[in-house]
Amino acid sequence: MNKIRVGIIGGAGYTGGELLRILINHPQVEITYIHSKSSAGKPVYSIHQDLIGETDLQFSHSFNQKTDVVFLCVGHGDSKVFLNENPHFLKSKIIDLSQDFRDESNGFVYGLPELNKERIKKANLIANPGCFATAIQLAILPLAKSNQLKNDIHISAVTGSTGAGQKPTENTHFSWRSSNISTYKAFNHQHLKEIKQSVVQLQNDFSQKINFIPYRGNFARGILASVYTQFNGDLNDANQLYKDYYKDQPFTHVTEMDIDVKQVMNTNKCLVQLQKHDEMLLITTVIDNLTKGASGQAVQNMNLMFGLNERMGLELKPVAF
Repeated sequence: MNKIRVGIIGGAGYTGGELLRILINHPQVEITYIHSKSSAGKPVYSIHQDLIGETDLQFSHSFNQKTDVVFLCVGHGDSKVFLNENPHFLKSKIIDLSQDFRDESNGFVYGLPELNKERIKKANLIANPGCFATAIQLAILPLAKSNQLKNDIHISAVTGSTGAGQKPTENTHFSWRSSNISTYKAFNHQHLKEIKQSVVQLQNDFSQKINFIPYRGNFARGILASVYTQFNGDLNDANQLYKDYYKDQPFTHVTEMDIDVKQVMNTNKCLVQLQKHDEMLLITTVIDNLTKGASGQAVQNMNLMFGLNERMGLELKPVAF
């Protein structure tokens, strides 16, 4: 099989860098260009300094080389602008990591493999899910599939600072974030829209509230989400329901052990743990926001689009300590 020719738009940020770290070691990928307005002409390792000795690729002004798939690693709102200005890109396969097309507008398919795997395989345009949205959906989709989301859903979730992007702001720089924690966008986080969309796809009569309190954590990467809602069965019923739903999903694993962020850091995995407290089912999930929550999932989608094993290039070493 010929290698997949990949172009990356916006390669200097966190998601672009994480995508590069995966793709330079992917056995079926050839990176044809890495476009960056801010870093054009510079070697990739001058920005992503952990890649010293790993690649001699440079950031490019141009993106005219022929590609099989383009990853858009630009800011929210910028993908629509870019494609409006460069409509010829729509002739290629596109995986967009922004939120611009997660409503499945303009022919894009929502790229959560645990929900839309067969559609992703046939798609040319993929809208990669949000990081919080990924962790939360993987906590509740089995309940939606079995039509058991009959009550309000309550969520608290904490994310690392890389979820806010590379450009420093008042509440992302080290001196503010260190030894600190805060809530933000309570009850109106932008990922709620795509979460509701996916739940209704599986349980079309869902009309309950999804109450979401996001937290900024004082660590760099990872998400832990705690979700609870009423569930009529016992814990064994719930575990079986989740294991059945994820039995053919290579990156999502249900476990009875306690879970934490370091178990998934630097991997494309999601771990799911269930507990029953009276009538409430507590579902805890952990992911790495930059891999399963962004660039790793994007590569998983690419693998599916090109008929590859979805684990290819994603058998990554966890950090553990």
